[in-house]
Amino acid sequence: MATPIYEFAQIPRVDPAAPARARTRKVRAAGQAPTVGVIYNPRSHRNLGADFDCSLSPHVHIAQPRARAQLPEALADFAAKGIDLLVINGGDGTVRDVLTCGQAIFGDDWPEIAVLPKGKTNALTIDLGIPDDWTLQDAIDALDQGGRVWRRPIAVSPAEDGASAAGMSRVAGFILGAGAFTKATQAGQSAHKLGAFDSMVVAVTGVWALLQSLFASRANPWRKGARMRIGLGASGVPMEHSGHGDPEMRQLLFASTLERLPAGIRPFGALKNGLKLVAVDQISRRTTALIPLVLLGKLRGGLRERGIHQLTASHFTLSIDDQFILDGEAFPAGDYLIGQGPELAFVTP
Repeated sequence: MATPIYEFAQIPRVDPAAPARARTRKVRAAGQAPTVGVIYNPRSHRNLGADFDCSLSPHVHIAQPRARAQLPEALADFAAKGIDLLVINGGDGTVRDVLTCGQAIFGDDWPEIAVLPKGKTNALTIDLGIPDDWTLQDAIDALDQGGRVWRRPIAVSPAEDGASAAGMSRVAGFILGAGAFTKATQAGQSAHKLGAFDSMVVAVTGVWALLQSLFASRANPWRKGARMRIGLGASGVPMEHSGHGDPEMRQLLFASTLERLPAGIRPFGALKNGLKLVAVDQISRRTTALIPLVLLGKLRGGLRERGIHQLTASHFTLSIDDQFILDGEAFPAGDYLIGQGPELAFVTP
């Protein structure tokens, strides 16, 4: 369920006037097995093409969509069956695709969700505290015996069509980045080929990005970043600029609704809840050398003056002349509205 560029024209379009399909709801009797729907991505790194034993239980329904276009049908079938638990077996990209295609099916009435960390990157499961060896049976047991973590995904829609576009073509995910983040994602693909995954990828690409930024000129893509305009809140107040480098450029943009990130990094400082973003101007080499302290949350004072902006926003607009990344995949340059989707309940151990 992946292509090199995920164009908005390929997203299943939803009539904003049509409500999401009603999910069949059933009350489980004491001791009754839950009805479970599993979206299984056989292409995910840790699945290695292996198949589930589909005779696990008559209450467990497994779908293996081979393309994004098949996801809505699979999710609609789960909704009709009145599933108690939706299990996503795959990495962050699979989660993004399921949440994107599920908007037309579930709206704001999603079943509880469990995620099995089977991809090359599994930032969401790191945030949720899911162990690498979590199994389908573990997830089913946790529905009654485990905990819950609530998260709202980032929702990205094209801005040029106005507010109505948000209901017609919207992508949902958890980590968005641009500028040097796009370069880091490309470098991360090379790290994957070398056998680095999850937090190791963050460490490897982080060190490489730091070295590039320390020793390269501002013409280097790692320091140059991308031309972007960021408008905050309903009135679209322009994000301030420190004056370091070209005021039309940002070296990096990173946004997420997750609260714990791979490798223990804390790019948002003390900010924890909601939609958080950090924008980095074309900062000096001296400030670049302090980035490890910023990522560890050890340096907080005077960051804005140095060109590092950490803040929360209900939503923001982004006009960018380069690709940006959402959960590991590139999206084209353009004008976008970035907000939050519905609050989802994730099952945890």
